[in-house]
Parts: sequence; C-alpha cells; structure tokens
Amino acid sequence: MSDWYNTLAGLHAQVWQRLGRGVADRNAPARQPTFATISPDGWPEARTVVLRRAVPSQALLEVYTDSRSDKIASLEKSPRAALHIWEPKLNLQMRIQAEVTLLKGISTADRWSPLPDVARLSYGATPPPGTPIDAALAYEKVPDQNRFAVLALTVTHIDVVHLGDQHRRAAYTAADGWAGQWLVP
Repeated sequence: MSDWYNTLAGLHAQVWQRLGRGVADRNAPARQPTFATISPDGWPEARTVVLRRAVPSQALLEVYTDSRSDKIASLEKSPRAALHIWEPKLNLQMRIQAEVTLLKGISTADRWSPLPDVARLSYGATPPPGTPIDAALAYEKVPDQNRFAVLALTVTHIDVVHLGDQHRRAAYTAADGWAGQWLVP
C-alpha cells in the first residue's frame, strides 16, 4: 500500500515493517537505532545499538550488549528505555518506549550460538567497557559468552511522525491494544 501513512493501521504496520527490516538488513536505518536510558545518577544517556529481533505479535524487540556495559547499571536502576529511529527515505521518525528485561546465562544460548566470531568479539572486552585506559588500544577483545546479555524490550508506547507533504503523527500504546490515536505533529 503506497499510502500507508493515511491510516492508523497502515502507519503502525509500517513501523513494524521497518523494525523487521532493521533486523534483516544491515543497511536499513532501523538496524542501528539510538537507545536511551537514564543513568543511575539521573542523567539521560543515548547510544547506538544493533536491533537483533522484532516480534510484532508480542510487541518485542531485542538488542545485545556486554553485561558489564554502563547501560546495564542504568537498566538495573530503571528498567525502561527508549529507541529512536529516523528513516530518511520515508521521512519517518519512530520513537519507542519499552520495559526492559535483562537476560543472561543459559537463557541466551540460542542467541549466542548463531553469532559469527567477529560479532562475539563485542562481548568480552578487558577491561570492561567504559574503563579509563592509558592508550586508545589498551584493551583486549576476547569473546566471552558469560559477558553476553540480551535486552528484551517489551514495547509499551510508539510515537511516529511522517514528514510528507502533509505531516502526520500518531501514538500507539499497549494499553489501547495498539489502535492508535492521531496527534498534532
């Protein structure tokens, strides 16, 4: 449907289609969303992550991280996050809020197994991510499944803006069954 932005259902479907494409296509804008949390001392934090899974029927997204990264401490204090994605070709901004569940250990084995060796290097830096070092490359990267963590995001709210000839904005929540509501852009 070429006019997906004209209906609440079309706009919502487009969001999940873009998220799914981000998982499947390493060149898709949704592949590397901005992931925002609140630090333990109350400051906003934003960083780029890789979207690894999107399940619309469960309103579920997943990203992977090193279990000793700063975002873990932030999520342990406040297990909520926001994602921001800009799709330039569609003039589409997606802002997603989610409750985050941290998965580690045996429960992540099915995600660790298919990761190529080069991707596994992201989980096991020594010293841990964010540690001050004396030189730019004064660290070691050795894959360590014990340091691999999955952030399971249960989506609770989606705010989407389409900046076409006429701007449109809509919000969707789990509480309203994802029916959506038009908003002033």
